[in-house]
Amino acid sequence: MFEIAQLKEKKLTELQDIAKQLNISKFRSLKKLDLVYQILDHQAANPDALKQNKPQKEDKAQKSKPKRERIQRNKKSNDQKTLEFKEDDKKASSKKETPKTSEAPKKVETQNKPERPKKSERPKKQESEKKDANTLVAENNKDTEKKQDAPKETAAPKQTDTQRRNNKNNSQPNKTNPNQKRNPNQDKGNNGNRDNRNRYKEPDFEFDAIIQSEGVLDVMPDGYGFLRSSDYNYLSSPDDIYVSQSQIRLFGLKKGDTVLGNVRPPKEGEKYFPLIKVNKINGLDPKVVRDRVAFEHLTPLFPEEKFNLADKQSTISTRIMDLFCPIGKGQRGMIVSQPKTGKTMLLKDVANAIAANHPEVYQMILLIDERPEEVTDMQRNVQGEVIASTFDKEAHEHVKIADIVLEKAKRLVECGHDVVILLDSITRLARAYNTVQPASGKILSGGVDANALHRPKRFFGAARNIENGGSLSIIATALTETGSKMDEVIFEEFKGTGNMELQLDRRISNRRIFPAIDLVSSSTRRDDILLDDNTIQRMWIMRKYLADMNPVEAMEFINDRFKKTRNNEEFLISMNS
Repeated sequence: MFEIAQLKEKKLTELQDIAKQLNISKFRSLKKLDLVYQILDHQAANPDALKQNKPQKEDKAQKSKPKRERIQRNKKSNDQKTLEFKEDDKKASSKKETPKTSEAPKKVETQNKPERPKKSERPKKQESEKKDANTLVAENNKDTEKKQDAPKETAAPKQTDTQRRNNKNNSQPNKTNPNQKRNPNQDKGNNGNRDNRNRYKEPDFEFDAIIQSEGVLDVMPDGYGFLRSSDYNYLSSPDDIYVSQSQIRLFGLKKGDTVLGNVRPPKEGEKYFPLIKVNKINGLDPKVVRDRVAFEHLTPLFPEEKFNLADKQSTISTRIMDLFCPIGKGQRGMIVSQPKTGKTMLLKDVANAIAANHPEVYQMILLIDERPEEVTDMQRNVQGEVIASTFDKEAHEHVKIADIVLEKAKRLVECGHDVVILLDSITRLARAYNTVQPASGKILSGGVDANALHRPKRFFGAARNIENGGSLSIIATALTETGSKMDEVIFEEFKGTGNMELQLDRRISNRRIFPAIDLVSSSTRRDDILLDDNTIQRMWIMRKYLADMNPVEAMEFINDRFKKTRNNEEFLISMNS
């Protein structure tokens, strides 16, 4: 049995030879200390394998030992002088030969301890033993003189013999009877007070590159990053995947990139699953993504392609929006409403219509500072990715989720995808940015910091139609007439930034007429690009007719007409009558 002290003194090549004899797998890739513990574990688990190798070593050791038979021959020549005590000499020689066959510790003890005669022996026997002892001392002196005269080369095997004896002495106390039950803790006696309970054990199976996982990259200030899971709203979670700094540089990754790749289980001392291979970046090959143009350098245009909200899964709300305030790819729209006017239900109808008629569009519904039950309802009834941060969470979580959603949308647009973000609501997002923003010393009316609205403006202003493919559309809701001066200031700051505005009226919703859209105040900038000429002419006539009515009468008239027709084309034809 090997001890930890013996194994640590050996070189790496010697340890590899021992591991090869014990049939330890992958011993060449292990470090010295790991190899020592692997040998200790293997001999603790397989004691029979070591016993099979031991007799061969003992035979070699016995062959290399100098034989003591010379002493017996010299003894016979010297014993001719004492012929009187032949019988006693035979007994004494038999007693001296028995310690040679016994174990090494016993031999040391017999040499160190002086021989004491037994009481039952005769005085003649004592005298003969004394003479034999004197003759042995004289012979030993002669042997030492001969060994001193011998060359120095013979000293080397003597040292190896002593080392083997010491190793034998160290290994013998660990020997146990075969009948005695083996205690596994005995083999771990001298391990340098090392705690072996949590020591890493090489797995029996290789799980590298088996699991495929996907996440959105969040880059840390130190250069490395993590792939955040959508199940945890892109916040830190146990599902995070570690991405090294070299991988980020190699593939040209940015914050918000959606990465699909292979991972491996964490090793000893690692907390996260590391990414070992990148398969897709934003749904494209990594070689293509490396040469993309940054979002800031893309050319923005007016929306040119209209979302068809009136075909599949259409409602009266989406049909009215499709005519009076059409939404195009790259639209920056705002739904302005008072509380309890049905803006969330309208947003849900728009999301389902876009998902049904435009499956090529990647849709994200971002709910900031909303009620938890509305989040659940949106997740169950909307076909799209719902990212939510409820009102019971802190403001910095609202900001972090909004930032990573915006960065993800930008990266997808850089790769040529069409993305739609439905934000509810931009007023509460601006409140969260105002809470997180450090004090600049300049406070606007309503308690809004002068620099606090820059980041929500950057979020809303990212919506654009990109030349030669790709678009980012943002439809956000804004609260008005809530009794808060801050909400009024926020709305006034965003009022002129959008290119589509849909006004909801509380007076219409009080009469339980939904959608409660103020048709006269709602419009889209440059809607002539989105609609055909025939539709534009008919809508001008319709708007002139509705301008003389108040919002309630206009909504009642349009609602009644839309219920009598199946689609918008039929409604436009019915205008002649």
